[in-house]
Amino acid sequence: MKIFQHKVDKSRIPVCNILGVDVAAIDMDWLLKFTEKYIKELSGDYMCVSNVHTTVISYEDKSYCDVQNGGILAIPDGGPLSTVGQKRGFKNMRRTTGPSYMGEILKISSQRGYRHYFYGSTEATLEKLNMVLQCDYPGIQIVGMYSPPFRALTDEENKNIVEQINTVSPDFVWIGLGAPKQELWMAEHQGKIKGFMVGVGAGFDYFAGNIKRAPEWMQKCNLEWVYRLIQDPRRLFSRYLHTNMKFIWNAVIRGK
Repeated sequence: MKIFQHKVDKSRIPVCNILGVDVAAIDMDWLLKFTEKYIKELSGDYMCVSNVHTTVISYEDKSYCDVQNGGILAIPDGGPLSTVGQKRGFKNMRRTTGPSYMGEILKISSQRGYRHYFYGSTEATLEKLNMVLQCDYPGIQIVGMYSPPFRALTDEENKNIVEQINTVSPDFVWIGLGAPKQELWMAEHQGKIKGFMVGVGAGFDYFAGNIKRAPEWMQKCNLEWVYRLIQDPRRLFSRYLHTNMKFIWNAVIRGK
């Protein structure tokens, strides 16, 4: 396994180990200050957006757990993660979602001069995303977008996309491939991509308007998963049933 030398000292990041994943025991304010302070040093590194689903997968698959722990940090996107962390003594740990983080970064991008690249989803969604972001965030610098094919890239295709991204020198490379694919992609390209890679799952669809986020009160009550289940029951029901029960048994009851 390749060894990547982080440019930022990971020991500065408070973590709560949940089912083997070192989940950052932080809140949004901490994360934004951390990002602004180290954005240049974060180039080439990646951040995982961890939830119950990815944490349970990590518990059952050591190689994926290594990927979750291999980036600069894994933030508590899922409310149950921050709840467990608080019960284990990390009182300042709060749910910090990928889409919310993306939104906060977009708000300050114009004044900070941040440059953005978007990798993932469909061409139609990327077109909508571009229009929405240009309208909602005047002055935003979108330096590239790419919708990969629904198959593994050839070595030549992969080389070309890495060169394309690095040529435009983004500060942020937002990855919208869904878990676990996006985390595996980021880990594979760690140290090869110029820019801070952040996997935001359905974030592209949220901002493009394809999917509506849960009302704020549901987000604060850790019920966003219920809202998503109502929107896409066929795809999410079995996943939630499998991972939520395993998380409750292993992380909450057994304390792993």
